[in-house]
Amino acid sequence: MAATIDYYFAAQSPWTYLGHERFLRIVRDTGAQVRVRPADYGKVFPSSGGLPLPKRAPQRQAYRLVELKRFSDFLGMPMNLQPRYFPVNPDDASRLIIAVERDDGVGAALAISGAIFAAVWRQERDIASPDVLGELLAECGLPADRLERSREPAVQQAYEANTQAAIDAGVFGAPSYVVNGEIFWGQDRLDFLERKLRSFN
Repeated sequence: MAATIDYYFAAQSPWTYLGHERFLRIVRDTGAQVRVRPADYGKVFPSSGGLPLPKRAPQRQAYRLVELKRFSDFLGMPMNLQPRYFPVNPDDASRLIIAVERDDGVGAALAISGAIFAAVWRQERDIASPDVLGELLAECGLPADRLERSREPAVQQAYEANTQAAIDAGVFGAPSYVVNGEIFWGQDRLDFLERKLRSFN
């Protein structure tokens, strides 16, 4: 029986960008089901003792850039380590992903998520801009009205529910993949996630 993965992330997370395509391959290969759960890490971090990037110690900020470069090179994924539009407010992009999942399904939500990650880290586009989000919808072949739908109260409620579910699950970083209550934190844990998923087959 196929497993179900709760996929928690922040729409501006570089680590989620680095892991997204590999995550999609693992999902395809194992037949796992996915619940796409963008969450508000501005609320997740305080609940778990985490700090937003600008508040972290200088040593940690410097090492983060070293690790991003290592993984970008290792994975062959182009990446601007200090993109023009980062930090950026991810809330509108997160709500758009939720609206797309509600109307177009998980596959479409995963596609627009990947486009949003790449917009920040590869293309240096501002995902807080409605114009950019509209462009990304068009590039993914999705209806333009999803942007308007993303502003509906039900979508905000779903965003808040995702955030609370992340807190309740013990999530503290992005990306986090949760299977039957077991957390796999970070794109560098994808091998362990794949082993877990294959144990269900």
